[in-house]
Amino acid sequence: MAATPQAVSHVLPLQPFPPYPLPTPSPSRTGARHRRGESFIACSKGLRGSHDDYHATLRALNSKGRTPRKSLGQHYMLNNDINEQLVNAAGVKEGDVVLEIGPGTGSLTNVLIHAGATVLGIEKDPYMASIVTERFAETNRLKVLREDFVKCHIHSHMSSFLASIVSDMKPRYAKVVSNIPFNISTDVVKQILPMGDIFSEVVLLLQEETAVRLVVSALRTSEYRPINIFVNFYSVPEYKFNVPRTNFFPQPNVDAAVVKFRLKKTADYPPVSSTRSFFSMVNSAFNGKRKMLRKSLQHLCTAVEIEKALEEVGLPATSRPGELTLDDFVKLHNLMVKD
Repeated sequence: MAATPQAVSHVLPLQPFPPYPLPTPSPSRTGARHRRGESFIACSKGLRGSHDDYHATLRALNSKGRTPRKSLGQHYMLNNDINEQLVNAAGVKEGDVVLEIGPGTGSLTNVLIHAGATVLGIEKDPYMASIVTERFAETNRLKVLREDFVKCHIHSHMSSFLASIVSDMKPRYAKVVSNIPFNISTDVVKQILPMGDIFSEVVLLLQEETAVRLVVSALRTSEYRPINIFVNFYSVPEYKFNVPRTNFFPQPNVDAAVVKFRLKKTADYPPVSSTRSFFSMVNSAFNGKRKMLRKSLQHLCTAVEIEKALEEVGLPATSRPGELTLDDFVKLHNLMVKD
């Protein structure tokens, strides 16, 4: 079962409901040295101080004459305490390997590196890739891949990155910690969550509405959708805390929230003969959300066979998709679909 929202009181009084502005962080000093590369940009040695803030973020953008691009959903974090809480939520420690999607100016990257992680950053915007690479040119704990996350082969990239790390502390699984563009949230979730063979935990800063929908949507509500079945099939999700919109530049029209997904291993997935046919059935069921399943799933079985399967699961013949749990769908699939 997904964990329900709870307050996070350490560091700052960030609470799920209701949100309220956070104090302005103090200034920090950052230094940078520019260096360009090809597709991968590997940084070298050394590192500056660990603190980052509003001023460092704006300086990084101004150094390139850049403004956030709305088309890429860019909203940069101005409050370092929230970055700290993101890293704490993932339990990042010395020796961990972390994927960061959209590092931007490197404010979260900075906290990850100082927590002891080695980071693979994937950045679509070449200007932002240059900024974060320049900023961390003196450390060997960051590699930046200039690529669109939605289109890249992340499993292959991450496997190669893990294999390239030579360390007695190298973990078996990597983690994902990211403040992602709101407009690719669903794409990221769908791509990352089935990768329990390579990632153990995923901590994402998402739009508040998306976070609540993914984690706490209840049966028989309009928010209950196939994505809820997907999320719970591959992970154990937990809403961590709300992040007011005032902590971003530019300020978005909505608040954000942090969600943690503990990924399941293949052996822990619900027992279905085929994940492809399972999710195909779930999607078909929700395509006619107001229809009874005995009608929306008739391309799989006759109405009589569907009613019989529902009865075996312990559900009424008039059941609709929004009334079924993940376990209900699994049982129904295994009775109806024979691969």
